[in-house]
Amino acid sequence: MATYRLNRDSDLIDNPSPRCACMLVLDTSASMFGQPIRELNAGVQAFISAIQEDDMAACSVELGVITAGGKVTEQLPFTTAMNISQCRQFTASGLTPLGSAMELALDRLEERTAAYRKAGVAYYQPWLVVISDGVPTDQWQAVSVRARTLAQQRKLVVMPVGVEEADLEALSAFSTRQAKRLDGLKFREFFLWLSASMSRVSASSSTTDQVKLPPTDSWDSI
Repeated sequence: MATYRLNRDSDLIDNPSPRCACMLVLDTSASMFGQPIRELNAGVQAFISAIQEDDMAACSVELGVITAGGKVTEQLPFTTAMNISQCRQFTASGLTPLGSAMELALDRLEERTAAYRKAGVAYYQPWLVVISDGVPTDQWQAVSVRARTLAQQRKLVVMPVGVEEADLEALSAFSTRQAKRLDGLKFREFFLWLSASMSRVSASSSTTDQVKLPPTDSWDSI
């Protein structure tokens, strides 16, 4: 089975580039079965490939992936894009424990930014992208407050994306940004937009600069 090659412990020393942590929380519940999960898989692979084609972003962007499908699975601990070999294929099953997945994601982001500080490595505001086609089936209200508070404090960018019949109101509760609805199954277009956004962030001259992001009209339906 295709796997990821994980970070070496010395990565923050060997590669002194400023980091941009990007955590993906992906709904892989049973309702994503068929074409949606295939398009999601293709989109994530397109994202990794696009980031790796940008030398600066490949050294700076660290990708983490957590799925919520029946159970919460940490598919990829934070790994610098240039060190990712192949992408594991996600499968769809079960309910949507999105609250638990978001809790784990926030914990991992907190741990990673602490590691940056300890190593003396500069870092951009981390990103947390959450994609779902439904509504969380576990307790999610408390963690939504935690995520939204971090976004309000400008410690985190939370990008919620709804697929098909997703509950945009619930997804929006995790962020200061209104959740956007994906136009059909344009996962590839979304992830190419995300890679372009990461490229702009990693090319910024300052880790505290406001970065103008690309327009979202290639993938959103609003």
